[in-house]
Amino acid sequence: MDITLNKKDDLNATISIKVAQDDYQEKVDNVLKDYRKKANVPGFRPGKVPMGYVKKMYGKAILVDEINKILSESLVEYIRKEELNILGEPLPSEESEKNPIDWDNQKDFEFSFDIANAPEFEVKLSKREKITFYELKADDKLIDDTIQNYAYRNGSNQPTDEVKDLDETVKGDLIELNDANEPLEEGIKKEESLMSLHVMKDDKIKETFKGKKAGDSVDFNLKTAYPNDTEIASLLDIPKEDAADLNSNFRITLSEINKFVPAEVNQELYDQMYGEGAIKTDKEFREKVVEEIKNSFKPQSEYKFLIDAKDKLVDKVNIDLPDEFLKRWLEATNKELTKEKIEEDYDSFKKDMQWQLIVDKIYKTNEFKIEDNEIMDFAKESTRQQFMQYGLSYVPDEQLENYSKEIVSKPEERRKIIDKLVENKVLDFIKESVKIENKEVSMDEFNNFFK
Repeated sequence: MDITLNKKDDLNATISIKVAQDDYQEKVDNVLKDYRKKANVPGFRPGKVPMGYVKKMYGKAILVDEINKILSESLVEYIRKEELNILGEPLPSEESEKNPIDWDNQKDFEFSFDIANAPEFEVKLSKREKITFYELKADDKLIDDTIQNYAYRNGSNQPTDEVKDLDETVKGDLIELNDANEPLEEGIKKEESLMSLHVMKDDKIKETFKGKKAGDSVDFNLKTAYPNDTEIASLLDIPKEDAADLNSNFRITLSEINKFVPAEVNQELYDQMYGEGAIKTDKEFREKVVEEIKNSFKPQSEYKFLIDAKDKLVDKVNIDLPDEFLKRWLEATNKELTKEKIEEDYDSFKKDMQWQLIVDKIYKTNEFKIEDNEIMDFAKESTRQQFMQYGLSYVPDEQLENYSKEIVSKPEERRKIIDKLVENKVLDFIKESVKIENKEVSMDEFNNFFK
C-alpha cells in the first residue's frame, strides 16, 4: 500500500492511498471462507456450498467492505503517525468521485481524501487588551424584592376566621349535586378536600366564597372553577379520565380557612435562614442579601464575559479557515442540514471553531491539566444546582456522590465536563492576562445585552 500527502495550500491537502490486490486479497478470502461455512443454501449441505457460488453472491460486497476497512484504518494510522493536525474528518476527494470504480474488474485501486489542516497561529495577550466584566448592581428595588421573596419562602399558612381577600386556602367536604342542587345519591364525595381560591379560574364563583366562615357551604360548578382535569382529579381523588367527563355542581362545606402569611423580616427570620446570631441587624441582613444576589448572578456574569472574550480574541487573532472544505464536511456529517442552512449559519459555526482553536491553543501552550477530582467536583456542583432547581436545597453527600459518579461514568457526559473545565481554565488565564474593567449594571441593562 502506498500513501502520499499532497498539499494544495497551507490549509488544504489531499491524502492519496493506493491499494494493491496483495493488500486485501487474503482478508477477502478469509471472509469468503467464513461465509461458505455458514451459508445456508437449498440443495447444499452446510459448509459444502461451492466457493464460486459464494463469490458470486457475496464477493463484491465483501471486497467493498474490506477495502473500506483498510482505508479507514490506514487514514487514521497515517494521520496519527505523521502528527497531522486536521479539522473535521477526511472527505472523499471530489475529483476521485468523478471516476467511478469498476469493482468487478479492477484489481488495484487508488483513493483520494481531502483534509483540512488546522491553521498555525499564536495568541498573544497583554494588559493593553481590555475586557469588561459586568456585575449586577443590587439597587434598593432588587434588594427589597429579594427580601420579600425570602419572606414568602419562609412564610406559613395561618388559620383565619373568614374568607376576605380571595387568596385563601379552604378545606372542606366536597359532595356531588344533582340537577336540583341536592346531594346526588351515590355521587362523588371527598372529605377534607383542599382548595386554593387564588388559582381558581372563575371570578364569579370565587366571589361567592367571600365572607364565608367555617361551617358555611358554597355550591358551584367544579369544572368551571378549575378547568384543568388534573386539578379536579386531585381535588376529588379520582382518575383523570373520570375528571374529564365530570360537569356536575358540587357543594363544599368549609371546615378550615387558611391564609398564607409571609414571614416577618426580623431576628427570627435571620436565625431561620442563617443560623442563630449569625445576622443581628437589618444592615447586616441587607449586606448578606446583596452578597447572595451577586453570587446567584455570577454565572450570568461569567457567561457575558465568555461572549465578550470570545468576540475579542476571535477578532484579534483572526484565524483563517478552509471555508469550502468545512461547508462540505458539515453537509456530509449532518444529513439534516441543507446547503442553504449551512450558508445561513456558517459565520456562527466558523466563529465557534475559531474560538475552540484559540481555547485549545492557550490550554496546550500553558500545559494546563484537568484532574479527576476536578471532574468529580464539577459533576457534584452541577448535580447540586439541578437539585436546587427542583426546590431541594439539601442533598446528602453520599447521594450526591453516587449521582456524580454515575454522570462521569458516561463517556459523553464526562467529555462535556472536561470541555467546560478546559474553557474555564482558559477564561481564568485570559482574566489574568488582560485588563479587566469591572462595571456594575442594572438587571434591565444586563438583560438588554442578550436581546
